[in-house]
Amino acid sequence: MSIKTLEPCSETSARAGCSGPEHSHHVDPWFPYGGRGHKDPQPGCSAVDLQNVTVRYEHSAEPAILGASFVVNVGERVALVGPNGAGKSTVLKTIAGLLKPVSGTVELFGNRVGACHHRTAYLPQRADLDWRFPMTVADLVMTGRYVHLGWLKRPGQKDLEAVRQGLDRLKISDLAERQIGELSGGQQQRTLLARAIVQGASLFLLDEPLNTLDEATRQIVDEVLREETRGGSSVLAATHDLGRLSESFDRAVYLREGRVQSITGNLPHS
Repeated sequence: MSIKTLEPCSETSARAGCSGPEHSHHVDPWFPYGGRGHKDPQPGCSAVDLQNVTVRYEHSAEPAILGASFVVNVGERVALVGPNGAGKSTVLKTIAGLLKPVSGTVELFGNRVGACHHRTAYLPQRADLDWRFPMTVADLVMTGRYVHLGWLKRPGQKDLEAVRQGLDRLKISDLAERQIGELSGGQQQRTLLARAIVQGASLFLLDEPLNTLDEATRQIVDEVLREETRGGSSVLAATHDLGRLSESFDRAVYLREGRVQSITGNLPHS
């Protein structure tokens, strides 16, 4: 199943000026994925800082993103708003390090993309994943712990407890042993968010997390993300649901044809 696992950063990161929540403490495994090092978050920085970013897909004459600039502050929920094709998914993939900009800069917690990937959880649209893969809900959520384990270490009691808590917070404990191919759309989204939670991420990049979900799941996802930002994490989520902006987000960045059209701050909460 193609689900992105991002590289680690250190336990000391959680004590830096823009570190995010305490629950994201991390100790490097002996054999980390990719063999990469890390940089601690820089004091006083933003969770995300895009400056004049342009992204072009291979074999495409026109850029998918053109000169985009905006900031996501620590502890903030920001919506990426726009119609299909506006560039929302491209922005998220660029911040996640899956696409490289042809110009401009992207910084996460004051560092280049990839310097501390353990802190970034990217959740693509559910349709982009192969849910036929033979795996239980608990197994999928456990993959969020792999960045703490590296290549050789097996999950221990701490990891099992993190998974148990993640399943409980998303109210899917009763689905732990169910095959992921048997899940509804709302159950799939809760499972993916539980995986991000147990990773201990400080930045959540979500592509249409509330799209086509039932109201009960929307409320659960909203509340969990609100709890995470209260603890110091940050959320950047693509959405085209204008009716839920004030309920689910603090600010909104409006995209059209790959350009930042406007930024609205201090959304009134219902």
